[in-house]
Amino acid sequence: MSAIDTPAIAAIRRFGRFHTRFIGALGGDLHGSGFGLTEGRVLYELAQRDGWRAGELSRELGLDPAYLSRLLKRFIELGWLERARADGDGRAYELKLTAVGHEAFAPLDEASRRQADMILSRLGAGEQTSLVCALERAQTLLSGAASPQPSVTIREHRPGDIGWVISAHARLYFEVYGWDISFEALVAEIAAKFLREFKPGQERCFIAELDGAPVGSAFVMQESEAVAKLRLVMVETRAQGLGLGKRLVREAVAFARAAGYRRMTLWTNDILHAARAIYIAEGFRLVAEEQHHSFGKDLVGQNWERDL
Repeated sequence: MSAIDTPAIAAIRRFGRFHTRFIGALGGDLHGSGFGLTEGRVLYELAQRDGWRAGELSRELGLDPAYLSRLLKRFIELGWLERARADGDGRAYELKLTAVGHEAFAPLDEASRRQADMILSRLGAGEQTSLVCALERAQTLLSGAASPQPSVTIREHRPGDIGWVISAHARLYFEVYGWDISFEALVAEIAAKFLREFKPGQERCFIAELDGAPVGSAFVMQESEAVAKLRLVMVETRAQGLGLGKRLVREAVAFARAAGYRRMTLWTNDILHAARAIYIAEGFRLVAEEQHHSFGKDLVGQNWERDL
């Protein structure tokens, strides 16, 4: 009787089956090149640099040395590969793909590039970024390599930041929620008002940076002498999961409190689940909501507030 997989084991096995089918590895004809998956991978490594030794290549790819030896022998017979004694070690041979070998590899390389381009063409810019981040994260976890610690900072805005805020909001909400350009117009109006009527000490724009690039924002704007409004809270897809949304909101609340406001309000929509979870965790409470049609969608707007 077969063992029952845990959900995690089932997920890994399921993705393995999906991936091998997705890249066309099951039919022994990778990208229509006539190469199997293993042949194509060995050719790829040989095409990247000269000087591989058979044992080194075997370890790098996790291949049985005898199987790799037969494969390399075939490549030599086809005129794709040549061997030469290694400098300083007369017992070892180094491998070099010939010009004919590079010509044989070129169509496979181009077909692989076209396939990757076709995959990406189905996705929006934000989805592409999410995919790349997910693939890099999966590779790091599965390889056991140490994850580089991202450099995260939150600072006040500088010249040029407000234009980025408008653009980043428009892209994110179009790609994730399908909101139209009227949302970009609203963001631009809010941002322009902030710049025109900026009140130092009473208002502030916080910009979150990841490895030196802006990825998030939050604005504190004056609604009255006693009330501050939290606006334009956003974190780009590639930086989500790092706690930046919570940090931005906390910075904004702390600033509003220090500036002497007694209450803070915000307006959002009920479909922004991650943002709403942050607001609840930071002490905001829902005080009113109403249906509206904006940005090309039927939405439910919500007003939240908290005492300072």
